[in-house]
Amino acid sequence: QVQLVESGGGLVQAGGSLRLSCAASRSIFSINVMGWYRQVPGKQRELVANTSRGGSTNYADSVKGRFTISRDIGKNTVYLQMNSLKPEDTAVYYCNARWAGPSYWGQGTQVTVSS
Repeated sequence: QVQLVESGGGLVQAGGSLRLSCAASRSIFSINVMGWYRQVPGKQRELVANTSRGGSTNYADSVKGRFTISRDIGKNTVYLQMNSLKPEDTAVYYCNARWAGPSYWGQGTQVTVSS
């Protein structure tokens, strides 16, 4: 069983920054895709950003230019640098990872942006 442990969430004022981390209990060297989703109550979970095996990245239009996803293979960790945060970025952020088999989720970390 793979574990994904997220950290870095918290409360920040609009315009501020946070960096989320997701540490995997398994090597991410051969990972197919790893990334971040977010969810607010009453809405579907949505993709924020992900990175694929070859290093390509994909972002939701709402975060392009403000968020950056990166990975440290040696630490089996993916990061989400979030700058210029807006109140509408408030959500629970979940890490997701998929190797050749099933997809795995982290427990989620709360990000709250005050206006």
